[in-house]
Amino acid sequence: MNLIDTHTHLYVEAFDEDRKQVIERAVEEGVQKFFIPAIDSAYVASMYELEQLFPDRIHLMAGLHPTHVKENFEEELELVEKQLRQRRFYGVGETGIDLYWDDTFIGQQKIAFARQIRMAKEHELPVIIHCRDAFDEVFEVLEEEKSDEMFGIFHCFTGNKEQAELAIGYGLKLGIGGVATFKNGKIDKFLDQIDLNHIVLETDAPYLAPKPHRGKRNESAYLTLVAQKLAEIYGVEKEEIARITTENACEVFKI
Repeated sequence: MNLIDTHTHLYVEAFDEDRKQVIERAVEEGVQKFFIPAIDSAYVASMYELEQLFPDRIHLMAGLHPTHVKENFEEELELVEKQLRQRRFYGVGETGIDLYWDDTFIGQQKIAFARQIRMAKEHELPVIIHCRDAFDEVFEVLEEEKSDEMFGIFHCFTGNKEQAELAIGYGLKLGIGGVATFKNGKIDKFLDQIDLNHIVLETDAPYLAPKPHRGKRNESAYLTLVAQKLAEIYGVEKEEIARITTENACEVFKI
């Protein structure tokens, strides 16, 4: 199988002890490429080091994660813009709105989200969207910024069928990961009503490990478990899931 992990944080501390082995395990399972979303400036050096480790497989993005939008968010966004001007990236993000932990900076999160959508349009890159406890707020910004130039991935999609269709209407693919395997994940109840052409696979490693690894460190090798679950949901072979979602990922990231 030829799989693409469209969202994995392989540069974070959780992989400091065995990063190379984690990537090699994933490659053995058929994961050929890894798309790496940003968090904030503190991780930029680690992302570049990861890229040097496997330059043909690691594809970086530039962005500011909504949970890291603080008082200095303008400085962070300036760095994102500077990076985008300096070298090739494959996406802008992850960006969006997260109200799960704290809504102190909701105004700044909205501004940062809108700014990064505009950056993505300017550089003709996909925008990678994070949404937690904030569907209304995310769709509000998307409605304001919508255009033919906007496209990307609604990462870790956990909404309902109507929200899925709304996201697709904004030119977004749905990023499906370990949540699809959870008993209370809910998306498995309607996902087969969404055309596979709108789906890409992701792990969000080291977070949201699929069953039977739920609650433990996630890694990109577990993408095969997500593919298997989607094969069950859609009633097709796992290889078919891999083929279609890989084609979708290549289309989004222009590779």
